[in-house]
Amino acid sequence: MNELIAFVGVGRMGGNMARRLKDCGYAITAIYDAHAPSARELAAEIGAQSCATLAEVTARADVIFTVVTDDAAQLKAFAVSGDSLLTGAKDKTFVNCATLTPKVHVEIERRARQAGAVTLEGCMASSIPQARNGTLYLMCGGERATFDRVRPILEKLSTALRYIGPAGRAAQVKALVNMVMNCNTAALAEGLGLGHALGLDLDMLREVFAQTGANSQVLKTDGEDMQNQAHDCFFSGAHAAKDSGIAHQLALDCGLNLPLAKATKEQYERMVALGLGGLDKSGIAELTFKSRHG
Repeated sequence: MNELIAFVGVGRMGGNMARRLKDCGYAITAIYDAHAPSARELAAEIGAQSCATLAEVTARADVIFTVVTDDAAQLKAFAVSGDSLLTGAKDKTFVNCATLTPKVHVEIERRARQAGAVTLEGCMASSIPQARNGTLYLMCGGERATFDRVRPILEKLSTALRYIGPAGRAAQVKALVNMVMNCNTAALAEGLGLGHALGLDLDMLREVFAQTGANSQVLKTDGEDMQNQAHDCFFSGAHAAKDSGIAHQLALDCGLNLPLAKATKEQYERMVALGLGGLDKSGIAELTFKSRHG
């Protein structure tokens, strides 16, 4: 465990990944977040250095994890001028875990290669407890040699580690995972919302769903929360809207019409427009139950 590790973006996912690796004996040497107090708080907790610049992060670590919000934040972190993770990046490894447009992962790999560094996509299909417990479902894209080199670190974060292929491919798979998950979530919200409008016992209805073709992983994770309006955020409606948008654009680029995915994207965008984007994705039920926000 000689690698020095840093994190850029220490929200609920990135922060818990850093805690997990610290618990596993890795040296977390540098922390950076656009919200500086978050970086300082986590750095104090795990004995790392809170950095004021991205260049300082790169200087202090061998392997840098990025867990940022979106394409714009990722491109800014790897800017070709000004403060950037690419400053002094020769021989560094970047593991990029945000849900991004696949072409952005390809562009980041290109920029890093020009700086003498390597990148790996670490696309996550899990939530906050899994980040803390090291049980993430982790899909990786980039050069196979890079994956093999950082695999010992990734195995401390994931109990289901998959190498998908070249840069951009893992992001494509992640987009499809979230597209289908979001469609399932929207469909469940409509089913429970209609059941509620019909005056059905929703505990009974969820049990029937679980025993029939209406069953899904989303039913297990979100069904009771939809019924009880318990939308503590593990994966936000705003992120669901963003990720559905990524998948929708991939479909358009392929010349495909995916009406269910399009309708789901629009429903999550409506959720955001109503000011509900900070709720968990289960909050989409607020649009389908009568007397709520719908």
